[in-house]
Amino acid sequence: MRHARHQKILEIIQSHDVDTQQLLVDLLQQAGFAVTQATVSRDINDLRLAKTTSKAGKNIYTLPVRTGSPLEDRFKKILRETVLHIDSAENLIVIKTLSGCANAAGEAIDTSDYPEIVGTLAGDNTLVVIVDRKEHVARVVAAFESIIK
Repeated sequence: MRHARHQKILEIIQSHDVDTQQLLVDLLQQAGFAVTQATVSRDINDLRLAKTTSKAGKNIYTLPVRTGSPLEDRFKKILRETVLHIDSAENLIVIKTLSGCANAAGEAIDTSDYPEIVGTLAGDNTLVVIVDRKEHVARVVAAFESIIK
């Protein structure tokens, strides 16, 4: 639900001059989302929306300049902040994380755009990433390592 709401917020601020959180709440409610001002405030923070001056002189919410989607940014942040070590064997990648963080890292990887990844299995601080072929492991490991550095 959160992802769908975030997508709708992005759509709304691109099609409307939204200058207050209350207006965003109203537009989301009209679109069928049951939200409060507090929820919208957190969403604005999660999406890193900025306020800029429109041509009409109003301060409106806008998208920040970024290279990736909010999910991609979140994926990279989770890996950067939790991964301690990456190793591989055959078609498996073993990722050591901070205690209690393997599930979050696994979810981030599962929702990312790596077609070579078949799935993940997470414990408390260890995550196993299953890659479709061992020939693809080095490329996936290199991609993960470039994110955490």
